[in-house]
Amino acid sequence: QVQLVESGGGLVQPGGSLRLSCAASGSISRINAMGWYRQAPGKERELVATITSTGNTNYEDSLKGRFQISRDNAKNTVYLLMNSLKPEDTAVYYCNLKFFLGTGVSPYERWGQGTQVTVSS
Repeated sequence: QVQLVESGGGLVQPGGSLRLSCAASGSISRINAMGWYRQAPGKERELVATITSTGNTNYEDSLKGRFQISRDNAKNTVYLLMNSLKPEDTAVYYCNLKFFLGTGVSPYERWGQGTQVTVSS
């Protein structure tokens, strides 16, 4: 079974930093991309950032510069470094994985359980 294990969420003061991590495990032949999405109360889930196995990144425009996504391909792990956090960053952050099995040509998708990030003084 392919699973995602997230960690790093919690409570942080405005202006602080937080680092999220998400490790994928299981029978993964090849990773297409990993990324982070978030969902605030009363809002739909939105893109934060994604990164491909070759290192190409895609950020939500409003977050670019404050948030940094990175990955360790050998460990099938993606990270999200969040700097200068604001109360409006408060949300449940979800890890996303797109991957291939065997010689398949259609990617599978998996979501993490979500980790709460709360920015408050």
